[in-house]
Amino acid sequence: MTGRKWAFEDFEEGASLDLGTKHVTAAEIVEFASEFDPQPMHLDAAAGRESILGGLSASGWHTCAMFMRMLCDAFLLNSTSQGAPGVDQVRWKKPVLAGDTLTGRCTVVGKRLSRSKPRLGFVTIHSELFNQRGETVFELDNTAMFLTREGAGA
Repeated sequence: MTGRKWAFEDFEEGASLDLGTKHVTAAEIVEFASEFDPQPMHLDAAAGRESILGGLSASGWHTCAMFMRMLCDAFLLNSTSQGAPGVDQVRWKKPVLAGDTLTGRCTVVGKRLSRSKPRLGFVTIHSELFNQRGETVFELDNTAMFLTREGAGA
């Protein structure tokens, strides 16, 4: 699909899309937490080690933000995306620790054209992030909206 803009028609049920990798640093964990989630386990390595998380860990909301960046870089910015009506479910399965390297994938679990706007389609996606040990650290289920090629004027 390289070089072509992703439209509704390009998403096939059952297909998996690679999200690439993201290395997580202690500095970015602390920076995000300082502004948005200033709990001790996200701000201080010693507090993180003393917590049930086992080390300086990214906020779940930071994990969501990293996922969104990976999604944008992988294909969303080169698509006919019209946003999403919401997120059905987010699960933080394991802590994302300083030094972890995340990989991700999205799997298309369903799609349908809008009944009221036939140039718009809904794509239901199950997304996952994994750490360098292959452990699932994050899952997200949502439906996204994409214009058809005709709707995009392509």
